Amino acid sequence: MIVPLVSVVVPHYEGPHDLALVLAALELQDHPLDRLEVLVADDGSRQAPDPGPRPYPVRVLRQADEGFRAAAARNLGAAAAGGEVLCFLDADTVPEPGYVSAVVRAVVAGADLVVGRRRHADLSATTPDGLRRWFTGDGPAPREFDEPAWLREAYERTADLADAGDDAYRFVISAVLSTTRRLFEDTGGFEEAFSAYGGEDWEFAHRCWLRGARFRHVRDAVAWHDGPDFAGRTEDAQARLSRNVEGLTLARFVPGRATRGDQLVWAHPDVVVRLRDTGAAVADVVACVRSLLAGADAGVWLRDGAALAVLEDPRVHRGEPPAAVLGRARYRVDLDRPVELVGATLTDLAEVAPVRVGEHLSVRRTRDLHRGGPDVAVLQVPGVSAEPAPGVDLQRRWGHEDHQRRPRFQRSLRTPFVATERPTAAP
Repeated sequence: MIVPLVSVVVPHYEGPHDLALVLAALELQDHPLDRLEVLVADDGSRQAPDPGPRPYPVRVLRQADEGFRAAAARNLGAAAAGGEVLCFLDADTVPEPGYVSAVVRAVVAGADLVVGRRRHADLSATTPDGLRRWFTGDGPAPREFDEPAWLREAYERTADLADAGDDAYRFVISAVLSTTRRLFEDTGGFEEAFSAYGGEDWEFAHRCWLRGARFRHVRDAVAWHDGPDFAGRTEDAQARLSRNVEGLTLARFVPGRATRGDQLVWAHPDVVVRLRDTGAAVADVVACVRSLLAGADAGVWLRDGAALAVLEDPRVHRGEPPAAVLGRARYRVDLDRPVELVGATLTDLAEVAPVRVGEHLSVRRTRDLHRGGPDVAVLQVPGVSAEPAPGVDLQRRWGHEDHQRRPRFQRSLRTPFVATERPTAAP
């Protein structure tokens, strides 16, 4: 087997002691050091870090101090890296000697994104020599702190992410994150709008998941964080403020009720609808858009956009959806003509996707599209339809002639739906 070149990217800011431990730990890796390079991405420290002489190539890259920009620092390091595997390690997270080789084994076995095991200890008094003695068994171990129980339980529940679903991104930690170069480049790297602690790893992982990446948590890839977990080192008020800042930024970029709740309109919708409106009557397009957007976190892109002369909804656009929007939406809908969705919302259908209603409307999962997932099924529910409706009379329609009597889509044992059999999407 050809041993891949691994690029270790270490974002750093004003932490010479921690960085010295990480660089010393990388000298002890059992992965061949001639197939290892290190890029220290400094986030505006007052003085440039000095990595010293090392038995592997190491470079220091710097960016201006414009706040907490760990995402940008990681992108800076990755852009200069030459490895097939990108291994991101925080400057206060010290890898055990088998860390890199465990990551490589997982990648060779088919993983696109690898999450190591982050453990916690008091490394404040540990020296590089003390670290070597600890890792070789010739010296004492530092005081250990508890691991986060919620992470441990999540990895057990998902068979180390092999059986994870759309919430897999919540179990990805950038301090012990590795990806293939191809995945990193395909997704565009970390979102640099994150300028405070936390969240950029979840947002990046969310896009990787939608791109079809295979996730794996590798328990043998152990790295030690200097200090307890966030919950154990932050006062309640400060923790709440930090979580709110992180949560609001996540809501901008990661669709779903878990991140953004309901009601508000976002630039990156959960469902992207592309509608071919060429030659269609404006009233038909308006009726179609109204039925699709009702109660859904969705955005509609019209090929021609003649209806935009009367539509003043920020969720409706002309042309093709931007790549950044497509890369974050969990669901896709493509329509070759206007239809009216009756008896269900796009949110209802997304919950049972992939699915088709009638001959024209189908809701597909973005991850399935990238992985060559299953064909959509035909959903057969009394009262649910999505059919062309030429010649819509909007005055009658909005005059409440009939819409109050339309049945609502119900997902319960009393009103089951029947769908043609569809295979389970590849994990």
